[in-house]
Amino acid sequence: MMDWQVWRKRERERIIAARLAVPSAHCRQWSAAISVLLQQGFPRLQQKKIGLYWPFRGEYDPRPAALYFRAAGAILALPEVTGKNKPLRFREWWPAAPMRIGAYDIPVPHETRCIQPDVLIVPMVGFDRKGYRLGYGSGYFDRTLAMFSERPPTIGVAFELQRLENVHPQSHDIAMQYVITEAGIFQAGRKQLKRIPAGQCAKYNITG
Repeated sequence: MMDWQVWRKRERERIIAARLAVPSAHCRQWSAAISVLLQQGFPRLQQKKIGLYWPFRGEYDPRPAALYFRAAGAILALPEVTGKNKPLRFREWWPAAPMRIGAYDIPVPHETRCIQPDVLIVPMVGFDRKGYRLGYGSGYFDRTLAMFSERPPTIGVAFELQRLENVHPQSHDIAMQYVITEAGIFQAGRKQLKRIPAGQCAKYNITG
């Protein structure tokens, strides 16, 4: 019987190494494509409180797209680790917000107001055909999603090279509702991710 924890650790290391090896020109091109899809497919984020993340180890950077939404009225928030095995807390962020270095040496807003996001843009080390996410192994995002009485929409973002057939989700794992890569917008279904055009996605009442 395969040890899925060992498998996940190995795949996590492999994908991160591959992501860090991507030429900067390719990374910029893929990131620009994801940002355009995010803006075109989810225009209602302009009126929402958006939980996003500070990019880490070659991840897609969601900040340019998020600032586009902020210019139209959105409120942005970044996650803060409050303790081991505890859910994340989100604090309001804007470009000039006071910052400090938090867990894993990732910047976090310093004592800005706490925000409960309406929607989450979630980083993924890997993702599979059903929209399940391979994270860094700490479980912070899954614990955070589990604490909401009404779970907010989740948009996982990654590059196509991070796609896997199966991440072998466990009982506590929560699938993303949408996944965006440089190849398109994908909606999670019962059997597999389904690609949907940005225009069609924008017509859905996906964020309340």
